[in-house]
Amino acid sequence: MKVTLISNYEPDGSNSMLRYGRMLKSKLRERGYDVLLLHPPALLGRLPLRRGGLAKWIGYIDKFVIAPWYLRWKSRNADVVHICDHSNAMYLWCAGSRPHVITCHDVIAVRAARGEYPGIETRGTGRLLQWWIATSLQRARYVVCVSHKTEADLRTVAPRMQATVRVVHHSLNRSCEPTGEEQVRQAKAAAGMDAGAEYLLHVGGPGWYKNRAGAIRIFAELKKAPQFAGMKLLLAGKARDERERALCRQEGIEGAVLEAQRVSDETLQGLYTGAQALLFPSLTEGFGWPVLEAQACGCPVITSNRPPMTEVAGDAAIMIDPTEVEAAAQIIREQWPRRATLREEGLRNAAGFSEERMMEGYTRAYEEIVAAWGTRAAAVER
Repeated sequence: MKVTLISNYEPDGSNSMLRYGRMLKSKLRERGYDVLLLHPPALLGRLPLRRGGLAKWIGYIDKFVIAPWYLRWKSRNADVVHICDHSNAMYLWCAGSRPHVITCHDVIAVRAARGEYPGIETRGTGRLLQWWIATSLQRARYVVCVSHKTEADLRTVAPRMQATVRVVHHSLNRSCEPTGEEQVRQAKAAAGMDAGAEYLLHVGGPGWYKNRAGAIRIFAELKKAPQFAGMKLLLAGKARDERERALCRQEGIEGAVLEAQRVSDETLQGLYTGAQALLFPSLTEGFGWPVLEAQACGCPVITSNRPPMTEVAGDAAIMIDPTEVEAAAQIIREQWPRRATLREEGLRNAAGFSEERMMEGYTRAYEEIVAAWGTRAAAVER
């Protein structure tokens, strides 16, 4: 079977989605599929422009004027066209009359553009783009969602969708396992900590739903207890913005909050292994990869008592309300002695999200949609 994977526009720097496309390509080829991995061509996007402003509009020409024709031509021999990220659902046109699958990771941006999250505003061009994505999803014939939470959200934003929808959970898309002491020491050193430092780890960007402000507040509350007094909070991701820095100063923990930017996979693996726990009080997610990555590295997980975090973490996590700072800190203090048990339970839970199960889900999806397309074509011919 010939599968064309349509991945993301590389200059956008969506590393997790780019890595996801590469992983699908590798694993499908291992299973004997003839795979072509495509990206919207970065023609004008190669110009030496600073990100934002003009560069964004130049990128739109690449993605929405040039790319559709290029991707349609390159996909002309495919048995299945798989759009790896729902944010590219407008490339559904590129599949033409061929069977297609779209992976929907989340519809957070669509819901935000519709004003469903109080206090979160989307600009006019952003609202137009999210409308286009939602409209394209409604036209899809086969959609794979990465969690039951994403499936429920998708059916809410695309109520007239006639697609077959399946849930296929992610597996890990990078190496995650407990590392040795030397790798932990090097990872700590890269983050500006000495070998004996104890820290809570937060992984994620400054996006509102990642709730880094909530993590900072919960950490500040924990610092009031003796067992957390000497601990650090390490933010792995983009640098804090001024509001987050001001919050740290306001809470009196500026010196206890560290940053690790542009972290390599190897360093992140060491940071997970060396952390006392992952603090991940996200407000919403499509899947929540850091929960699974931490568990696979033997790192205890503290996360939100909301789907899909509950779906991914199972029973192997300390569950908190991410909006109730004092109550969250109290639950963490009470359950802190469970960490050794959580490490073992987390390793077992993460093992259930295997590449084998994920790829079985996708290959079954390809077979279903090709069979359904053949039945539909025969009916049309009759």
